[in-house]
Amino acid sequence: MYFNRKCKITFISHGATIYSEEGRFSDNPNYPPLSDLGIDETENLVKYLKARAIKNDVIYSSPSVRTQQTAEIVAKLFKQEFETVENLTPRKCGEWDGLTYEQILTKYPNGISEILANLESDEGNTGESTVKFISRIKKVIDDLVEKNTGNRIIIVTHPDVIQAAICGALDISADKLLKIYIRTGSVTQISYFENWASLVYCDHVPL
Repeated sequence: MYFNRKCKITFISHGATIYSEEGRFSDNPNYPPLSDLGIDETENLVKYLKARAIKNDVIYSSPSVRTQQTAEIVAKLFKQEFETVENLTPRKCGEWDGLTYEQILTKYPNGISEILANLESDEGNTGESTVKFISRIKKVIDDLVEKNTGNRIIIVTHPDVIQAAICGALDISADKLLKIYIRTGSVTQISYFENWASLVYCDHVPL
């Protein structure tokens, strides 16, 4: 196997929702669903996967409505079922759930600065700390890599989960997580080897 690659993962970011279009934070698994734009984004992404002849052995999805809807569209291309990974959830937002960045700054003036200054703390209104979030996602991904040694898999999930997966794979420090930009309806690919990982491409949005 080339460089003893253990597993290649194609991460798919779910399509747009009314929350992502409005720039709202959300960890709610049941709302919102894909918007019309989100469906269009996912259909364009499927065309890209087909044109690139992306291959896979297993499709996984986060449990939220928006990722499951996206996974259903992707799974049809490969004529496969997909498996739900229950712990592959977005960062817990606490009292920020459903709020825009501007609303957070108004309601919690020091909220953003606190989360950047206290990367390991769950205190305040931020829900899950940056360090704990990255660690949680890394464990899930590492388990899937071990389970799929020799396979190529697709994971349909949330933009922030992909950010955390990149940090975990490349040993990027927690304070850099927010500098990794992942859009809805985008695709990112990481190859996992025995003792290291390689980011093949990141945040590609098919036109």
